[in-house]
Amino acid sequence: MTEQAYSLLDEPWIPCLTVDGATVEVSLLDLFHRAPDLRRVVGDLPTQGFALLRLALAVLHRAVDGPADEDAWHDLWEAGGPPVSQIEAYLRGHADRFDLFHDKTPFLQVAGLHTAKGEFFGLERLIADVPAGHRFFSTRAGRGLASISPAEAARWLVHAQAYDVSGIKSHFIGDPRGKGGKVYPLGLGWAGYLGGMAVEGETLWETLLLNLVPLSLPDLVESGPADRAAWEADPPGPEPSPDVAGRPYGPVDLLTWPSRRMLLRREGDGVTGVLIGYGDPLTPQNQHLREPMTAWRRSEAQEKKLGMPLVYMPLEHDPSRALWRGLAAILPNVAPRGRDDDKPPRVTAGVVAWAGRALERPAPVTLHAVGMVYGSNNSVVDDVVDDRLTVRLDLLADGSAAAQGMVVDAVAATDAAVLALRNLASNLVRAAGGTDARLVDGARARAAEQAYGALDQPFRSWLSTLGADSDVDAARTEWHDRARRTIDGLGQALVDAAGPAAWVGREVSGRRVTAPEAHAWFHAALLAALPRPPRTQEAPHD
Repeated sequence: MTEQAYSLLDEPWIPCLTVDGATVEVSLLDLFHRAPDLRRVVGDLPTQGFALLRLALAVLHRAVDGPADEDAWHDLWEAGGPPVSQIEAYLRGHADRFDLFHDKTPFLQVAGLHTAKGEFFGLERLIADVPAGHRFFSTRAGRGLASISPAEAARWLVHAQAYDVSGIKSHFIGDPRGKGGKVYPLGLGWAGYLGGMAVEGETLWETLLLNLVPLSLPDLVESGPADRAAWEADPPGPEPSPDVAGRPYGPVDLLTWPSRRMLLRREGDGVTGVLIGYGDPLTPQNQHLREPMTAWRRSEAQEKKLGMPLVYMPLEHDPSRALWRGLAAILPNVAPRGRDDDKPPRVTAGVVAWAGRALERPAPVTLHAVGMVYGSNNSVVDDVVDDRLTVRLDLLADGSAAAQGMVVDAVAATDAAVLALRNLASNLVRAAGGTDARLVDGARARAAEQAYGALDQPFRSWLSTLGADSDVDAARTEWHDRARRTIDGLGQALVDAAGPAAWVGREVSGRRVTAPEAHAWFHAALLAALPRPPRTQEAPHD
């Protein structure tokens, strides 16, 4: 080790929430020692927490050598806590690779990395919450951006390997990809392509296990004997790895994919600069059996472009939609995994499918969606997606196909009901004489925002009660009634606020539109979307 070593095995650098609600920073070893008493990894951004969770999963996969099969996984679950001696022995065997400032093998970095001019760059290239070129928009300023602690630098290092933007980057001496001192866009960090999905239990240890898919389940993950973590490979140079064309070797390779070549500059007790350039490029097509922490969608555009019969792409999160509105791509029986025999349009995340298969019990778990939204050719960060949804584990099981189908139908029915409200809003604008498309579109958007906002918590609460033992018809009726009352009330409020002109009405495309007529059309559409159950007729008396 170097004289001024900073061991990530022993130094506290990973922010976590305890089961008591306190925030603590732990070392990588302490994370496993304390995992039964920690709630989750939190990070400085949701995406950073997700990247750190993936790092811990890679360690656990390799430390337990699998788990090789379902029995080995259940042994870990029933043990109640991590095999800390086994994990520590594994990590100590790679201790040099976890030294943040090692002179030959710095953690996730390239020793001696340099540009032709020998310069380093500002920390805004490393820290994702600092807009590049716009420091004055950030809460960080002055010394807060000039220097950060090694602990924070390590967190952002992991985050950059996972989520760094694309765009033109610096050329490093020894990399054959340079042109005029630059390397032109080669894509995002691997996790940046994903609509990240994790299954969270009551503790961090449960979360780690729920996302630790056994490597013997070919419908969920494909792994080979060469699969390994980044710190088990030869230390990288500035150029792409010589074996990159034959990778990824498996899920662990993707958990620690070296998408960037980086080097931190240490000065005194802090980090003051960074080099970030392209590492091993990777495209996301058809990695669905190696990457279990995202759902996937079939892409006809990619099939046509690549001349391939079947191409799956990661299903990215939509920042404008709550997670529950995308349940059709989450629930395993609705978006099945397998060998593509049926070529489903969507494939659920492997971790979600595994959680439902591993533990068919009514215990609550949280589906955590995390993702980064990019703009301008993936060269800037526009938004971060962070949404959680509590469900019962048995809702994810194979035996809950009917309940899963009912839930997806309920989402579709809700969307149809909201569409009815949107149409009411636009019809009321037209009835009052509004012809500007911006007025019409604005009214529709506000109505939808109101509706989904009003339905959000009720839907989440309703969903959390459903499982394999649910009465599907009764649950459907319960939701239809709740959603119908809510949207009906919003519709009535729109009509009440429409004003006298809307009641008189206007000719629109040869048809007179008035507030009462618009309200009647709305009611018909609402009942079609969310029908009342048929009344049970009593038997006639003698």
